[in-house]
Parts: sequence; structure tokens; C-alpha cells
Amino acid sequence: MTTDPDKPDRTAGASTTSPDTSAWRLWILLVWHPALGLPVDPVAVLALDTGHQPADRVVRWVPLVYDPADPWRERLGENTRPEDVELWLAQSGTCALEPATIPEGALDLSHAADLVLDELLAEVIPALPARGDA
Repeated sequence: MTTDPDKPDRTAGASTTSPDTSAWRLWILLVWHPALGLPVDPVAVLALDTGHQPADRVVRWVPLVYDPADPWRERLGENTRPEDVELWLAQSGTCALEPATIPEGALDLSHAADLVLDELLAEVIPALPARGDA
């Protein structure tokens, strides 16, 4: 172990600093849930790092929702800007998005999106009723 204050002891793979999450924004992308009659069915997690230009983007899709998620796939396209998100927040209809909290312990933007998706899969989606007929 190093005792010299100018040469800190660093364990391989261990990070001594937390990531700067101040520019991270996360949203849960929702579509219309036929049984509930509201856009509350989560199909993806969108994460943006607005500290970069263009913003870094991560999308994590809920498994087995390919067809219901089509409206979001069309909206997202190749790039997503913070201005796009502001526009979508102002719109109402069959799609919606809900801001998500940055999970504690997120190592990077991708990990943050993965943690939010894990929570959706474990807690939110199982609590929703069956989709039913459209």
C-alpha cells in the first residue's frame, strides 16, 4: 500500500470519482395501454447526456414490445435532441414520456439506462394489467 500522499493507492478497476451526472436526462417512453385507455405502457428508456453536442444518446428497449414501440422508433430516428424531448413533453396522444430519476450508483449513461430498465421490468411492467384487445 502506498503511504505517499502524492501517489494515491489505486486498486485496479476501482473508480475514485463519481461520474458527472448533472447533464444526464432520463425518460421512460410510454405507449397507449388498450386495457387502461392511457399512454402508460413502458416500451423503452431514453437517456441523453446534454453535456455533449450533439447529445450522447442511449435507448434501452423493453423486450418483446417491438410492434407497440413502433411509434417511438419512428420518433427517435437517428438522433435525438433535447429540443425533441421538449416537443414530445408538450404533446399528448398515444405516446408519452415520463422523466426518470438517475439511479444511485450509475457508472455511466448506459448503466443508468440499464438500471431504469431493470426497475421497469421488475416492478412496473408486472403490475400492469394484460394489454387486452386494441
